[in-house]
Amino acid sequence: MKKIKLFKTFIKTLFLTFFSFFMIFPAQGFSEYSIDEKTNIRVYETVSPSIVAIDADINEGISSGTGCIINGHGLILTSSHVVEGFKEIKITLYDGKSYTGKMVANNINNSDFALIKIKPSSSLNTIKFGDSSDIKVGQKVLAIGNPFGFNRTLTTGIISRVDKKRNKIQTDAAINPGSSGGPLLNLKGEVIGINQSIYNPDNNKSNIGIGFAVPVNMAKSFIEDVKKTNPDVFLQN
Repeated sequence: MKKIKLFKTFIKTLFLTFFSFFMIFPAQGFSEYSIDEKTNIRVYETVSPSIVAIDADINEGISSGTGCIINGHGLILTSSHVVEGFKEIKITLYDGKSYTGKMVANNINNSDFALIKIKPSSSLNTIKFGDSSDIKVGQKVLAIGNPFGFNRTLTTGIISRVDKKRNKIQTDAAINPGSSGGPLLNLKGEVIGINQSIYNPDNNKSNIGIGFAVPVNMAKSFIEDVKKTNPDVFLQN
């Protein structure tokens, strides 16, 4: 009986030690990524195949930006200023394939949106729109873009300010030249804004800057207006 009691005591002590170890070191050696990291990875891997690099040949040289594929037939949403005054538009997909883009709608004087059409060899991955009417300051966001030609760069941050008067979302997620037209995403992987610009008080002499995006509900309204006036661009070529 004494041996049985000693054995039970040993098992109980072993269990408590093992349990305590897990409580003290819950993430060390037992989980490769944190919950936040897993969310970032999931969103990036889900969304990045629907993001394109845009290079527009303009008088001053090459204007580079980012675009979001909005339907599988090759319709792409971007910022108008990326392709303003273009001679030719080159679209590069996730798999490296390149196409010549055709401008089908432009609204630079209002909301700074443009739609570009390509003729892909197969159906494309598409983004998922969210709702920008219920976004909150402090909400975590992710941005995917092509800053300085580094394609499909992921940055993270929060919504720093919502300017409803100017229809701007301010974020501390890094947005740099080449990121315009790319998505600002919530943690569900939904687009809640289209990245547009960075304000830098010293003309890019430092890394201090404030990023801005246009609320996605404005983009959805722009797309619906185009669909009413020119529905053919949403069809397969």
